[in-house]
Amino acid sequence: MVEIKLHDIGEGMTEAEVTHFLVKPGDKVTVDQPVVEVSTDKMTAEIPAPQHGVVKELLVEEGKTISIGTTVVVLETSGEAERETAATVELEKEPVKAEAPLVQRFEVTAPDRRVKAAPYTRKVARELDVDIEQVEGSGIRGRITVDDVKRYAAEPVPEAPAKVEEQTEVTSENSETIPFRGRRKQIANKMTQSLFTIPHCTHFEEIDVTELLSIRQELKQEELSISATAFFVKAVSVALQEFPVFNARLDEENEAIRIIKEHHIGIATDTAEGLIVPVLKNVEKKSLQTIHEELKALTQKAVENRLKREEMTGSTFTISNVGPLGGSIGATPIINYPEVGLMAFHKTKRRPMVVNEDEIAIRSMMNISMVFDHRVADGGTAVSFTNRVQTLIERPYLLFVDLK
Repeated sequence: MVEIKLHDIGEGMTEAEVTHFLVKPGDKVTVDQPVVEVSTDKMTAEIPAPQHGVVKELLVEEGKTISIGTTVVVLETSGEAERETAATVELEKEPVKAEAPLVQRFEVTAPDRRVKAAPYTRKVARELDVDIEQVEGSGIRGRITVDDVKRYAAEPVPEAPAKVEEQTEVTSENSETIPFRGRRKQIANKMTQSLFTIPHCTHFEEIDVTELLSIRQELKQEELSISATAFFVKAVSVALQEFPVFNARLDEENEAIRIIKEHHIGIATDTAEGLIVPVLKNVEKKSLQTIHEELKALTQKAVENRLKREEMTGSTFTISNVGPLGGSIGATPIINYPEVGLMAFHKTKRRPMVVNEDEIAIRSMMNISMVFDHRVADGGTAVSFTNRVQTLIERPYLLFVDLK
């Protein structure tokens, strides 16, 4: 017997949700064949079989959240399963001789169809109520892609008797139940931990981004495209060099505030799976162009649920650019625990402003929210930090001086 247990698939992970079993009792599995799909607030992953065997039992239900070390699947490895494993190991050890009629040593049986698809593709299939085993893959070596699933879902199907769905508790004819599990539940747990641990304080400021938008247009004419978010990230990093208390951790047990020298900036990203925070590492050493390129790649991976563990962990300060979502003039975000601060950039609006004393001009104005841990920093320090970010964004040419 071999027990397949939930192991640590991510930094700081203590539990995960069993989202989907890829095998059923009685199925034969091979070494490294995925048997179950699990998800945390940061990623979706597959747990493989450690050796050949036959699935004897599935010990947990799909949708259940379990802790590290919990046994998920039991494999029967005695008898034929062990002989198959031993035979495979021997074949791998010994070189195949041309005269050895290996084909005569095996019985010809109908092969089981092993569906080749990423966890995210499987999730899309389940959401669209598609049996992924019926989908033909167009990817490399027959791998099923998201487009394959969506194409299959769009195909007309023969009429069949209406399926009677089992209903649990119904409180109203207009009610709808949304599962509270997986990433949604993990996000809720983390937000609750942050809000009930950290005394949040938020400072609001208004920033004139007219010059920044103008510089971006000039760069585009030179075929250099740099996003506004890249400017924000760089401005925050430069300001953190002058106000390092916001790039720190509070170590209450040892009564210390630990300043972190590296600037690993988390980028709050809205995805179909919920909020996720990819991390741009060592921003203090990077140029605006490099920040833009890496930021674009990370955001795309986040949307497609392809981020690696190291791309989602270790952030020291987080920013949230909600302006492109098109409706925010202000907010009081929740800090990405255990960080000390988070800065949110809101929607840009064109409106008349007083400039050069008594002159009125149309300017592009944006509100920002600076939320911080009041145990670590005071309001005056937060205002000074925010003012420094404001100066760097309103006079963006200063960012080109910092060429690291």
